[in-house]
Amino acid sequence: MNKDISLVIPLLNEEESLIELHQWIHKVLDATSFSYEILFIDDGSKDSSWKVITDLQAKDDKVRGIKFRRNYGKSAALNVGFDACEGDVVITMDADLQDSPEEIPELYRLIMEDDFHLISGWKKKRYDPLSKTIPTKLFNWATRKMTGIHLHDFNCGLKAYKEEVVKNIEVYGEMHRYIPAIAKWSGFTRIGEKVVTHQERKYGVTKFGLERFINGFLDLLSINFVGKFGKRPMHFFGLFGTLMFIFGLILAGYIGAEKLYYLNIGVNSRLVTEIPAFYIALIAMVIGVQLFLAGFLAELVSRNSPNRNNYKIEERI
Repeated sequence: MNKDISLVIPLLNEEESLIELHQWIHKVLDATSFSYEILFIDDGSKDSSWKVITDLQAKDDKVRGIKFRRNYGKSAALNVGFDACEGDVVITMDADLQDSPEEIPELYRLIMEDDFHLISGWKKKRYDPLSKTIPTKLFNWATRKMTGIHLHDFNCGLKAYKEEVVKNIEVYGEMHRYIPAIAKWSGFTRIGEKVVTHQERKYGVTKFGLERFINGFLDLLSINFVGKFGKRPMHFFGLFGTLMFIFGLILAGYIGAEKLYYLNIGVNSRLVTEIPAFYIALIAMVIGVQLFLAGFLAELVSRNSPNRNNYKIEERI
């Protein structure tokens, strides 16, 4: 029997905060009529986080745990948690006490009563240093522009989903930052936002460095391309390849026609190989052919994929 709420909590070396987080969740949800489960996903912790989880599970049948043999990353932890959860509403949160369980009842209401597919938290007031908040603002701005999803805080760990969303998306690599975009490309377009409280970190240190913003930008390009052209790569590579080839061909034709014209009227002119534009035309045609062939090969791979006709069907009658 499904629970009302599944809490999916990925963690890495958070032994100090787990007991306090567990108590806080119970304090909030035991005051409601919700049935719920708490899934702790240990992403290869080197401290005693897993022992804390097993101790909690021995005392509380609402607690479940999954431990990775090594560190795979937050996306892998979320993907495994999504596969294992059983709640009608799935809420993700970080284990470092910076996400408040007090937000859970309202997140549940927004999903079940207001019929959103996904609600993303927005830490409007943050307790992070400028070295983190400024790159975050730039990252969120770029993501809004490229995905067309108007959220202020894509990377907030506190999010709520309908069960059907998490059961129909795949999170891999470092794509946890772009779950709203992945959900949108999968047809779950009712995406909303809620201002949530951001707590100061109480224990430990942050697990993220500045490199995540570089990786995040590359992941953004990847998810945008896959979402738009994953099943029709020829439309991207073929279009740009054709345009490049036509540009090079026209430029080469103009250079050749100009040379023939000067020869016809007996005027000495430079050799074609001495004209810089000739090499631009040549490179444009070569790149155009390469892009076209890349699109053709990608199309062959796409058409032979076992998932080429794997479409998300909402209902049948």
